[in-house]
Amino acid sequence: MSERPEFLGAIGLCARAGKLICGIPMICDAMKHGGQGRPILVLEASDTSENSHKRISDRCRYYQVKQIRLPVGGGELGAAVGKTTQLGAVAVTDAGLAAMVEKKLDGTV
Repeated sequence: MSERPEFLGAIGLCARAGKLICGIPMICDAMKHGGQGRPILVLEASDTSENSHKRISDRCRYYQVKQIRLPVGGGELGAAVGKTTQLGAVAVTDAGLAAMVEKKLDGTV
């Protein structure tokens, strides 16, 4: 059994801090409406469908939000944030936490 990547723990910390938006529809809605819950960093699972990937990529490009495709699937991403279902993407809404996640991802993606 392989060791859990460090960045998944960092994503879980964001969820516990209440600074994470889960799911592509909610992320797209948050980008559109802005406010304090506006995504700063979008993290996409490696196994999202072509349609979902295009949807989230187009929105991130339009709203100038950084997007990273993770080397883990939706099941692992969901488990990292305490969900029993798969997640296509999550978005970090705090600049400090986003920087921490990116630092943990260095060399992984």
